[in-house]
Amino acid sequence: MHREPVEMTSVKIAMISLRDNPLTALHDPDAVGQRRYVARLSAELHRLGHQLTIYTRRADARLPHRMRVEHGFEVVHVSAGPARKLSPDDVATHIGEFARFLNAQWTADAPDVVHAHHWTSGLAAVLGARRTGIPVLQSCHGLVGGESGEIERLVGRSVAGVAATSSHEADELARLGVRRSRISVVPWGVDTRTFTPEGPATARTGRLRLLVAGDLNPQAGVDDLITALAVVSGTELVVAGGPDRHSLAGNAEHERLRALAARHAVTDRVGFLGHVPHSQMPALIRSADVVVCPQRHSSSGAGSLEAMACGVPVVAAAAGGLAEAVVHEVTGLLVPPHTPMVLARALRALLGDELRRQELGTAGRDRVLVRHAWDRVAPAVVRAYERVSGPEVITAQRRPPKAADEARRALTRDERGE
Repeated sequence: MHREPVEMTSVKIAMISLRDNPLTALHDPDAVGQRRYVARLSAELHRLGHQLTIYTRRADARLPHRMRVEHGFEVVHVSAGPARKLSPDDVATHIGEFARFLNAQWTADAPDVVHAHHWTSGLAAVLGARRTGIPVLQSCHGLVGGESGEIERLVGRSVAGVAATSSHEADELARLGVRRSRISVVPWGVDTRTFTPEGPATARTGRLRLLVAGDLNPQAGVDDLITALAVVSGTELVVAGGPDRHSLAGNAEHERLRALAARHAVTDRVGFLGHVPHSQMPALIRSADVVVCPQRHSSSGAGSLEAMACGVPVVAAAAGGLAEAVVHEVTGLLVPPHTPMVLARALRALLGDELRRQELGTAGRDRVLVRHAWDRVAPAVVRAYERVSGPEVITAQRRPPKAADEARRALTRDERGE
């Protein structure tokens, strides 16, 4: 018999961020990725009246075992492996130790729900909660695939629910074997008080400016944008991302892109900034006429959302989460991925129409405020907690330790180097 999920007024939440300690992220304007996400989400959930304890691996011997931060949640530094920074692969070998601590902790003091971030945390949560019946919600923060793909699949099938940042990621999870009924789509959160249309802007030349931000790799699509630039006159391209500016010269992708710019005779219109601290990104975005997101794969479309929050229109590849983050002809334009000439036509049309850019930018800001601001995202996460709290869901999580056992065996093989 179907039962409605339990109504949650005040939830006791165990947040698992095994690899990334979110302790200082709220005071670090340059914190990015999972560390910042967990910290912002935890602060917002506490503001809504929920109890938060974050469990993370101790990577510094000077840190106390347990401490409460000014934003109200508690951080527990779990001794699992040496108290120093480790590579992701080395961290993975200590998941079993981390899970044993969680099991002992939750046997004595069980939370209402566990929220795990990344597959390393998810595996620790599954192993730590498998005998307690505490529901586990997993956030992937982008599926890694490759050697980690099998454990991602096992974790996804073992937990009570998975939070996807887009329908695209939900489809990827379903292909891994996660039941659709256990997948909740929770939009990516954006700091709408930092990323705003108002504020300083980075100095610019007299040309119209395109901005692309993200990692420098062949899947980033910057080569498509440089090719398109050859037929978009009177425009400069600013590329933010990759290693520190002083280290760019030794980066293979940077050298490939520079050679491509030379081949298309646009070297004088392309500037590579290297890594730009997160705190400087709002000013850089505000200096752009259009932000371009040509990535061939993106789970959340986070960069496009930050641009929209700043009121800047976006031209993006219709790939992955970008196809949902950007609403075609409402907050920006979508083009097929890896089509430089189609991209060029879209850019020319938008750069030649200032009024349209303003309209798209205004609509983008409105969409982010309604859908991606943290005061909207946190309640969506709580609704995901409610979905995994139903007795039949918890029973299902407790019943198939088969997948959890497979994951534990895979981890044991990893620890043995098999």
